[in-house]
Amino acid sequence: MSSQPNSYTDSNSQHIGGVPPQQDVPHQNVPHQGLPQQAVPQGGDPAGNGHRSASEDPARQSLLNVRAEVGKAVVGQDPTVTGMLIALLCGGHVLLEGVPGVAKTLLVRALSTALSLDTKRVQFTPDLMPGDVTGSLVYDSHSSEFTFREGPVFTNIMLADEINRTPPKTQASLLEAMEERQVSVDGVSRPLPSPFIVAATQNPVEYEGTYPLPEAQLDRFLLKLTMPLPGRAEEIEVIRRHASGFDPRNLAAAGVRPVAGAAELSAAQAAVAHVAVAPEILAYIVDVVRATRSAPSFQLGVSPRGATALLNTSKAWAWLSGRTFVTPDDVKALSLPCLRHRVGLRPEAQMDGIQVDDVLGSILASVPVPR
Repeated sequence: MSSQPNSYTDSNSQHIGGVPPQQDVPHQNVPHQGLPQQAVPQGGDPAGNGHRSASEDPARQSLLNVRAEVGKAVVGQDPTVTGMLIALLCGGHVLLEGVPGVAKTLLVRALSTALSLDTKRVQFTPDLMPGDVTGSLVYDSHSSEFTFREGPVFTNIMLADEINRTPPKTQASLLEAMEERQVSVDGVSRPLPSPFIVAATQNPVEYEGTYPLPEAQLDRFLLKLTMPLPGRAEEIEVIRRHASGFDPRNLAAAGVRPVAGAAELSAAQAAVAHVAVAPEILAYIVDVVRATRSAPSFQLGVSPRGATALLNTSKAWAWLSGRTFVTPDDVKALSLPCLRHRVGLRPEAQMDGIQVDDVLGSILASVPVPR
């Protein structure tokens, strides 16, 4: 850790909306959405503080180029794109929450195009069966044998649209794929392609006819990302593009092109694995997680799996930011998207209108930060 500065405060760490930490009270600014807006540090690090310019790391430059390509099709969702990249770097799954029409499907399609990855979309409905997702045995009349027909889960990025609209039996069919990266049918396990992540969507306002995801399945998602409605200027840009002939079904015409692939992603994952984490940062992550278990408003706190997820995503964000070590600001930036779906509010807290993100924000403000 000789390259790490004396103070863990990272002035280059950027939060949602580009708001830096307050100067008079370090580390007390908690971003509302919990995801960084940008990850493009400028220049190198002549002081030797563990920063690297994008040009010094081709794999990181490739991923930064991916975000620029996605921006050709998707307007105003930079934090969500960053979250998706972090999930790919960590090999984790993402739960996307937003009202219809905020470009959830378009984002996944644009991301897979920019990364030269295969993607398949499944509309989860009440009559969807497990075999419709994982695949099933089909009788072949020519060979008089049963052969396995792969389901849409055999892809790199599977878009599970409105996952909470399908019964628990079908939801559970994804658990093995998400955890083990394989599908077992008729006693035979079949590996899924690599990389493989599930990007599941759900509507935050329409609950009629839905089946809420159980805690065990929610815990399998690395991040829960909220996709807000665009601001006025961003919505004007969306309308301007459509007025100019933009077709969301034709990404090639929009100029979205492959700028990275599985090889660059694999190199990036290897680089993230070497990001250093000081013992004080490990203790800080554990303290934040343990504080969720004793929060009066929570009836369910974060498990050790959540602590591991917070560690891995913080390392990925530090690497995307051009650093070789993790700071407390990295942990804070990823705490909300990494933990918000792993906790449960008490009924009385829900009746009082308390929000999960507000409680997590209070925890981040109260847990002592390593200096």
